[in-house]
Amino acid sequence: MNNEIIRVDNISKRYRIGLQEKADTFAGQIKNTLIYPFRNLSRIAKLSRFNKEEDESIFWALRDIDFTVKQGDVLGIIGHNGAGKSTLLKILSQITEPTTGEIEITGRVSSLLEVGTGFHPELTGRDNVYMNGTILGMTKKEIDQKFDEIIDFAGVEKHIDTPVKFYSSGMKVRLGFSVAAHLEPEILIIDEVLAVGDLAFQQKCLGKMDDVSKSGRTVLFVSHNIASIEGLCNRCILLEEGRITGDGDTPQVVEQYRSYIFKKFQHGLDDRKDRKGNGAFLFKNIIFNDDQNVIPGKPLKILIGFESFDDLNDVQIAITICKNFDERIMVIDSKAQNIFLSFHKGTGFIEISLPRLLLIPNTYVVNLWAGTGSDVYDYIMSGASLEVHNSDFYGSGNTLNYHKHGVVFPELCTWDIE
Repeated sequence: MNNEIIRVDNISKRYRIGLQEKADTFAGQIKNTLIYPFRNLSRIAKLSRFNKEEDESIFWALRDIDFTVKQGDVLGIIGHNGAGKSTLLKILSQITEPTTGEIEITGRVSSLLEVGTGFHPELTGRDNVYMNGTILGMTKKEIDQKFDEIIDFAGVEKHIDTPVKFYSSGMKVRLGFSVAAHLEPEILIIDEVLAVGDLAFQQKCLGKMDDVSKSGRTVLFVSHNIASIEGLCNRCILLEEGRITGDGDTPQVVEQYRSYIFKKFQHGLDDRKDRKGNGAFLFKNIIFNDDQNVIPGKPLKILIGFESFDDLNDVQIAITICKNFDERIMVIDSKAQNIFLSFHKGTGFIEISLPRLLLIPNTYVVNLWAGTGSDVYDYIMSGASLEVHNSDFYGSGNTLNYHKHGVVFPELCTWDIE
């Protein structure tokens, strides 16, 4: 039996980027001001007019996207900023049309793409719940049955009869998600909007999405929180520059995404333009164990190349090891050990030695920070990747997997029964 609920067939989406002309002279500025209304009308008309030949103002947000989704799937869509994730969700939510290709969707779709999506600001929260339910094709009786549950989940009981325009962003996202999840659509589409809520509400939302998927409904979830993707989604799609480059089981695609990010940042720290700090001190490179394998239970040597542009004293160095790009696992901080370093003007290396590494085998992201209590000299996020290889840590013949065993080896335990 074919239980496909979404079919995306070769869709692409293009936009025309507006071009701005600047005048070099005062007379040119006056001329542009006078003719601007007429020129603007022409530009607006050109935004939706495309010739066969493309020019530099054409931007393809999506190119040749093909995939299907089965009923009950929880599909994660991941990729860096600008990869086309939100554009894809807007097409699936029928907010915008694709330039080419077509989609087929079977069932009711409920989307939460932005804070307050689908809400009318002048209507109360109560009115918006009923309006959204009606749009989804539900009867008033069906909405009545779900109403108390929706309001209780959102936690906006005191403000349910207040116009939505007076809601905070957190209140809007709580009510928006609650409406989207409780009105029983066959397909639930959620963008990164959940990041607006606090941590407790985010966990509450993830639990509800898990319940929705277990009830046989379909969830499409875009997030930069890789831990949430891994915990919730049974399948994942990776978008890079508007194209699908990965589609399969979540662990496999997430690992492909990590590799993509690592390759992007492995061009040497000298080339990094997104570093922060005043530049008095710069990280040049970082090497682990002289480029030999990093093994749990064995020593770890970190060699950091640097350049100091002045004589510096009382410098703090911090190396942060992260899982899933932003989940801190371990911070090697000189200040925490009451160690402050001094540098002469010039280049050199810092050598840091850990007697015993306890990290579970995985690939981790490393951030680098240098500064004092008042100044940041250099800060590089995702400056390097640390690959910890498999090993028989306990000498038991068993290897541990981070998907099941967390991130840190506990030291050898004793087991007694009394």
